Amino acid sequence: MNALTISLESVIDLTDEQFFQLCRKNSDLRFERNAQGDITVMAPEGGETGMRSASITTDLGIWNRQTKLGVTFGSSTGFKLPNGSDRSPDASWILKERWEALTTEQRSRFAPICPDFVIELMSPSDNLKVTQAKMQEYQDNGARLGWLINRKDREVEIYRIGKPKDVLQNPSSLSGEDVLPEFVLSLAEIW
Repeated sequence: MNALTISLESVIDLTDEQFFQLCRKNSDLRFERNAQGDITVMAPEGGETGMRSASITTDLGIWNRQTKLGVTFGSSTGFKLPNGSDRSPDASWILKERWEALTTEQRSRFAPICPDFVIELMSPSDNLKVTQAKMQEYQDNGARLGWLINRKDREVEIYRIGKPKDVLQNPSSLSGEDVLPEFVLSLAEIW
């Protein structure tokens, strides 16, 4: 199943609270909303992609537990980006000071913040151009580092704030650079 996008323009303008409640009442589905208010119903991950996504989040979480530099999030976490869209990257991380600057109420909803680091792991049902646009949106909204992992083509697109994307062919590992000091993601189990 591919993702389904519903345009609500001129029909209804969901408030942030209404969108949050829609997501909560349909917790077996995964929604995202772009800056224009269009809602995308995301297809669930298949077992192969889900297993690899969990591995990525685990590695990021272990690194973060050791460094205590920030907060790690899984694929079901929603963020309200500065441009107004609501996104849920497959894995993400926010610098501790930025996360702690949010109020308890902000942290309990779709936090109004763009993660410092995001990962999107392509599923067979994902559209590359749509996912690339999402990665560009993260970068435009302040993500300092992003990885788009395309298993099918064994490529990784690296997005850095203020720089053009880099494309790596069949890398064996990825570096967290200065955003995630000393974090290295081995891709042996991802490919």
